[in-house]
Amino acid sequence: MDQRQKDFYLRIQKIGYVAPSLNRGIEFVLVIDGELKIETRNRIYQLKDKDLLLINRNELFEMQGNKQNSVLRFTISDTYMDQFYGEYRNRRFECFSGDIDMGREVLLDQLRTFFGEMVIAYFRNDEIYAIEMQRLVSEVLLILIRRFKEKGSVFEKIDTEDQRIIQIVDYLEKHFQEPLTLEEMADKTFVSPGYLSRYFKKAMGMGFSRFLMNIRLKHSVKDLLYTSDSISQIAMKNGFPNAKSFAKFFKEIYGETPKVYRDQHVEEKVNTIELIQKEDIETLTNSNEIFLKIGSLLTEKDNTYSNTEARYEELFIDTSISTQEKIYRPDHVLIIRELKEILREDVREQVLAVKDELRLNYIGIRNLVGNSTFLPTVETDELISTSSPYFTADLAINFLKKHDLSIFSRIDYQDISMDEEAYFTKLKAFLRHCLLAYGESYLSKWHILYYESYYSAVDGKELQRIYEKLHHTIKKIVPKIHVGVYIPFSIEKERTSDQHVWLLQKADNIDFIGYHANQNNAINFEESRNDRFLFAKDYIKEKTTKLKNYLKQLHMEKPLHLISWNTLSGNTRYTNGTFFRGALVLKNALEISKDVQSLGFWINTELHEVGDQHHRIQLEGMELFHFFKGKRPAYHAMAFAEKLSGNAIAYGEDYILTEYEGGYQLVLMNCTNINPYFSIEDAFLRQLNKDIRVTISNLKPGEYQIRKYIFDKDNGALYKNWGNLGSIHGVDLEVTKYINRLSHPSMQIFDETILGDWSFYSFLSINAIHFFDIRKTYS
Repeated sequence: MDQRQKDFYLRIQKIGYVAPSLNRGIEFVLVIDGELKIETRNRIYQLKDKDLLLINRNELFEMQGNKQNSVLRFTISDTYMDQFYGEYRNRRFECFSGDIDMGREVLLDQLRTFFGEMVIAYFRNDEIYAIEMQRLVSEVLLILIRRFKEKGSVFEKIDTEDQRIIQIVDYLEKHFQEPLTLEEMADKTFVSPGYLSRYFKKAMGMGFSRFLMNIRLKHSVKDLLYTSDSISQIAMKNGFPNAKSFAKFFKEIYGETPKVYRDQHVEEKVNTIELIQKEDIETLTNSNEIFLKIGSLLTEKDNTYSNTEARYEELFIDTSISTQEKIYRPDHVLIIRELKEILREDVREQVLAVKDELRLNYIGIRNLVGNSTFLPTVETDELISTSSPYFTADLAINFLKKHDLSIFSRIDYQDISMDEEAYFTKLKAFLRHCLLAYGESYLSKWHILYYESYYSAVDGKELQRIYEKLHHTIKKIVPKIHVGVYIPFSIEKERTSDQHVWLLQKADNIDFIGYHANQNNAINFEESRNDRFLFAKDYIKEKTTKLKNYLKQLHMEKPLHLISWNTLSGNTRYTNGTFFRGALVLKNALEISKDVQSLGFWINTELHEVGDQHHRIQLEGMELFHFFKGKRPAYHAMAFAEKLSGNAIAYGEDYILTEYEGGYQLVLMNCTNINPYFSIEDAFLRQLNKDIRVTISNLKPGEYQIRKYIFDKDNGALYKNWGNLGSIHGVDLEVTKYINRLSHPSMQIFDETILGDWSFYSFLSINAIHFFDIRKTYS
């Protein structure tokens, strides 16, 4: 035992052989280089370079190596574990790097790093050695308890202070092949058989014979999996009187016969460790060679995992009971405010990026003819004018048509009513010009939305009169163009406003319905209570469903266009940026995808906030870009939505699994609706992280390449990089370009052979998205 720290025992050894020993405390074995074979009561482990294994308390083990190895062994005492972890005696830990599920590799890297730091601290032995060791041990145990704990067996629950029980268990472990009896054991411990029976059952929770049978079964499982011995040979070797008795007890515990169990779980055959009577260990001391090898562990630290609190969940997906459901893809509308903005080079770049990665159908503009896109009329004495008020508009529309993009224009009642006669004169002239220049088939794709807000002071009859005039004017020139209305809808009252009731009787003159859905409208940001924020959780889906049902009851089943929407966000630049919400965007988009014909987005923060002299954060719409072309979370979230292929074969509140020609895709989300102001408190957020173990059964067997994309506050979030690289003196173009290059989801690649159930882990921070592309390989 290390005298400087009695609760921990660290040593680096060359191991030839370690005789069977009953482990005290928990022991980590890390092979720095070389090979090592460890045999426990129910398994044989083959360890090579950088492999890590945990041996549980009261586990019988022996080791065999080639003495050319270097092995780090670190033991934490029962006394220490009991003091700081009350559930210690009721838990065991499954941690072997050779069997680690995908998603746990980063945890192994962290553990190796901590053990490397322990070695440095041990040999340095400076004044803060004890404090440093306490820190490292705490880090190791937090990972172990939060990520690798299992229910403990009777062996872990044995009281190591009860020497009589330890003596009995140790004897049974070493002589289980022999025909042991309770009477024989009572003689060896100098008590009566009756007393021993009562004493043993009280201490172990089961009778002597049952305990002995369990030991024999554990060893027989090892022989089934790792040797080619016959069932009869295994039965006799492990102390059973015959194969029939062995099969009976085995099926009672494992639910199937030894032969069936072997066929389903067979492992690569290895030789068991031959009994050697002496230990063969050389303990290594400080050397340059050891430090070089330890240094290789320290360079592998992966910062994508944060050792924080998290909810632990298990997700089981059985693809054999799946139902095929289509992935719906609504059209996308990208709002740029005025048509002339499309002439800006930066806007064009963003438009084409959206079209390429997210799919784009419409460019959204405000007020088709009432803005500064048109040039002023010039007085001229020419017989045929050589100037055109539509010169700027033509440049913009030519770009749109070239890239197969149509116009989705909102026309407000207020814009028309300011000078009704002049407005309709200008509208008719512009439509006739476009019909001549671009053809009826192109204009027939356009959508014109008549808009007046919920809280309108205008009489309903007046709103109806203007709409009917607008509809008649447009349809007379371009009959197939789409003309629709915005319907303000109250989710609480489940109806529209009194001023808009007229449109419910005008189904024949309405081609589509536009509406808004903004979670932020359901809350008061000045409240600190979280219940209202939870109430807003399904706001967008619920409003869409209620509106759809409302219109259906009134026989107004028209295509729905969600022209403006937003997930929960903060109402200041700081909280809006700090509150990462990628999963909320993706989930809401997927949930309503089959109910809407299009989804609307603002192109960027700059154009969205134009006209607001205070440059307040805008909440009524979702932007895809920030300033300087930086991609906001909505952009990456919608990119994942577009990446989904095939049909959904399983889905739940926070996941979706699809199958396509090339394999499968799985999306995991940690959707969290909280007060955005809480998002600046790290201590609060730790409890909202999610560590999930996913098990998928009945995937098609074969070799797969798995591409895992991680999108969270540390991988792809724009605002965090702005904060990390910010300066009170401002940033320039070089810095912003660098921030934009950093702000994208991370990617990992794994090779997996899937033959049965496939399990892996994912650690998701709040509103994180993990996207798995599970691709078949062909060789």
